[in-house]
Amino acid sequence: MSIDQQRCPAAHPQDPTPCVGPPAVTVLDAVGAGANGCEHHGARILASLDGGRVFALPDAPEGAAIRVFNAADTTRPFCWFDGPRSKPSQLSHAENRARHQH
Repeated sequence: MSIDQQRCPAAHPQDPTPCVGPPAVTVLDAVGAGANGCEHHGARILASLDGGRVFALPDAPEGAAIRVFNAADTTRPFCWFDGPRSKPSQLSHAENRARHQH
């Protein structure tokens, strides 16, 4: 079995991190395409989507979708890529809010 087969469907192929727990959420993009994922990969992929949404799976631990949503808020899009980030599209939602507070 390859590494990709051992990870949840929400794990981006270029994200080298392992799953943290079983699939707990479904992450949908702006047009409704989605994937089930562990909380870790759910947050990382949600942070990388414009207009993404997250829903808990029926057997998910209490609060899974909220934890993923909150983690995605402080996670930079495509966080597995290194390099300088200065454009709003490269920063987390929380970083962009902080930049605009006076």
